[in-house]
Amino acid sequence: MKILYGVQGTGNGHIARARAMCQAFRQHTGVEVDFFFTGRDAEKYFSMEEFGDYQTRQGMSFSTAHGKVRYGKTAINNNMVRVYKDIQELDLSSYDVVLNDFEPISAWAAKKQGVPSISISHQNAFRYDVPLKGASWLDKVIMNHFAPSDYYIGLHWYHFDQPILPPIVHTTHSPPCLKNFFLIYLPFELLLDTINLVERFSYHQFICYHPDITEIEQHKNLQLRPLCRDSFQEHLRTCAGVIANGGFELPSEALSLGKKMLLKPLNGQFEQQSNVATLEQLGLASGMEYLDPSAVRQWIDEAPGEKVIYPDVAFAISAWVVAGHWEDQRSLFDTLWSQVSYPSRTELHSESILYP
Repeated sequence: MKILYGVQGTGNGHIARARAMCQAFRQHTGVEVDFFFTGRDAEKYFSMEEFGDYQTRQGMSFSTAHGKVRYGKTAINNNMVRVYKDIQELDLSSYDVVLNDFEPISAWAAKKQGVPSISISHQNAFRYDVPLKGASWLDKVIMNHFAPSDYYIGLHWYHFDQPILPPIVHTTHSPPCLKNFFLIYLPFELLLDTINLVERFSYHQFICYHPDITEIEQHKNLQLRPLCRDSFQEHLRTCAGVIANGGFELPSEALSLGKKMLLKPLNGQFEQQSNVATLEQLGLASGMEYLDPSAVRQWIDEAPGEKVIYPDVAFAISAWVVAGHWEDQRSLFDTLWSQVSYPSRTELHSESILYP
C-alpha cells in the first residue's frame, strides 16, 4: 500500500501527530508513506528527519498578531491562485489512498482525481455534537469544506457519545519527573508580553520556547529558548506545569504526562476557545482570556496534575488504514475508548459542557 499523507504545517501539533503516525506505519510491512506539508515556508520547518524526503507547498494558513487571528491579513497573505495551481499539479496516480490532517491541497487533489481519502484531525471532531464556543457560520463553513475527504476520523479528549477517537500522543519510555520550573509555549503572543507576564513571579523559574528566539538567553527568572523538538520534549517531561495557547496536541501530551496546564486561547479562533472551555469544564486545565497575572498566580498554587491514560491511537489507526475496511469505524471507537483512564478527581459532567 502506498500512501500520501498531507499535513497542515502551520501548527507544530499537526506535525507531532504526523510524526506519531509515521512511526506507527513503520510497524507494518508493505506500506510506503510519503509526507506532504503545507502552511509555512519550507525553511521554517524543524526537526523533520522522521519524514524522510518530504514535500512542501505554500498552502493556506491563518495570519495572527498579538494573540488574535487577523482575517483581513489572512485573506491577503493566502495566494489562492497558487493553491489552485498546486491542486491541479499534484499527481496522485501512484497512491492507493491519501491521508489528510486538515491539509487542503492533497485533500482537494484527491477529490478531483478520485483517489480514496481519509481525514484524521482534531478539527474533524467539530463535525459532531461536541463542545463548541465562539464559532461563527463562516467558521463552520471553513471547517466543513477546507479539506474534504471520503472518511473522517475526529480526535478529542472525551468521546461525548460521538463517533470520535482519543488523541494521538507520543508514548514515553521514561517516567515523567517533576522539577521546579514551569514550561511556556505561547507562539501566538508577543514575546515581550510573555516576559512581562512572568518576571514578577521572581520566586519561580520559567522556561519559554518562542519562534522569535534564535539562541538561549536568560532573562531574570525566565530562560528563553529557540524552537527545538528534542529539548522541548525533555522540558515537557520534567516541568511542574505548562502555560500554553489552546491547541490540541500539546495539551494532549501534557495530559498524558500528568502536567497541570494554564491555557490562553488564540482570540478569534473558535477551535482554541472551544478547547480551553472544554478542558476547564472537564477539570483537566485552567484557562485565561488574556495574559492575566492573577490567573498565573492562582494557577501556580494549584495542586499538581494527574495523568490521563490514552492507548496507542496512532498504531490502531494505522492498522485500520492498512486493513482497508474504512467504512467500519465502530469497533475502532469502542476499543480505544475502553482503554482510556481519567484522573480520580476529574468530573466528567459532559451534559453541562458548552454545545452548539
